Amino acid sequence: MGLRRIQVTDLRCLRAVALDVDSRYTLISGPNGSGKTSVLEAIYFLGRGRSFRTHRPARLIRSGCERFIVFGELDTSGGLLALGIEVTPERLRARIAGRDAASVAELASHFPVQIIDPDIHQLIEMGPAIRRRLMDWGVFHVEPPFLSAWQRYRQALAQRNAALRQRQPPTLVGAWDPDLVRTGEEIHDARLRYVARLETIAQPIVERLLGVPLELRYRSGWPAELTLNEALRMHLTTDRERGVTQVGPHRAELVVRVDGALAREHVSRGQQKLLAASLAIAQLKLLESLSPEQPTLLLDDPAAELDTRHLAGLIDEVRALRAQLIVTTLEPDFSALGEPGRKCSLHHGTLHF
Repeated sequence: MGLRRIQVTDLRCLRAVALDVDSRYTLISGPNGSGKTSVLEAIYFLGRGRSFRTHRPARLIRSGCERFIVFGELDTSGGLLALGIEVTPERLRARIAGRDAASVAELASHFPVQIIDPDIHQLIEMGPAIRRRLMDWGVFHVEPPFLSAWQRYRQALAQRNAALRQRQPPTLVGAWDPDLVRTGEEIHDARLRYVARLETIAQPIVERLLGVPLELRYRSGWPAELTLNEALRMHLTTDRERGVTQVGPHRAELVVRVDGALAREHVSRGQQKLLAASLAIAQLKLLESLSPEQPTLLLDDPAAELDTRHLAGLIDEVRALRAQLIVTTLEPDFSALGEPGRKCSLHHGTLHF
């Protein structure tokens, strides 16, 4: 199961690339700048509706072109499934089995894909937004009602913020609070359950890779001693002054501690990478235990910034997954993960088999 075939047209340096993917392990080698990471970016985009390198999809369009297209075939428990995305500077269009998708979230529900790349340390180093995205990707895949609650929450939040910006009276601003509270509490409860399960799986992985105890804590986005309804009422005056809702699940945080201290203040750059990779691997293990579908792990230049011992540890954790692996390396003879079922090289945006 997993991704069976990917076709990429006019994305970054890739003019027209087609790759049949092995159900277990595919290796793509090539020099820096050859387009290896762009292939992974295309696969990631197919499952997420966004890039892991930029927040502006139009930047992925190859110079001089009007659009990029990514098409994929998935081998699922229900048979082959075709997915596609077309991006122009004006819009993103997603297709599933020949019909327009309701949203990119519908793509994600069919194609769970995670990545470990040289910049994954940012998950630990940067602010809470990136950790919220990591957490919510996992919650989305294991808590089916989460997406609907999140969409309804975002809609109510947008309406409340609009009322705040328009300086509407408190009664009109507060009219959106019941929807925010109801959906916000659903989101809060789903995240709490997920983080507790993730911590249980991630702790032994971090212990093996870093030799330190891990603690994950979910902060709700409002004071712990208050209900969300109480917090919204307490912050109404400052919300009106600033024109934005300052409390709620959209301000939540996944707090990562190792050895009793905040991870970003306690570990080195290489250790941050291992810690972040541990969380990604734990997410895949949790998903594997709950879903019949095979997730896909993209591993971009795994040897970057890791010494031999820590690379070996990371590889051991990856090998224990049943996820489909698509790996990029500089050297074609990367034997750490065993013999790939599919092997190719990339030079100047062109695949060679």
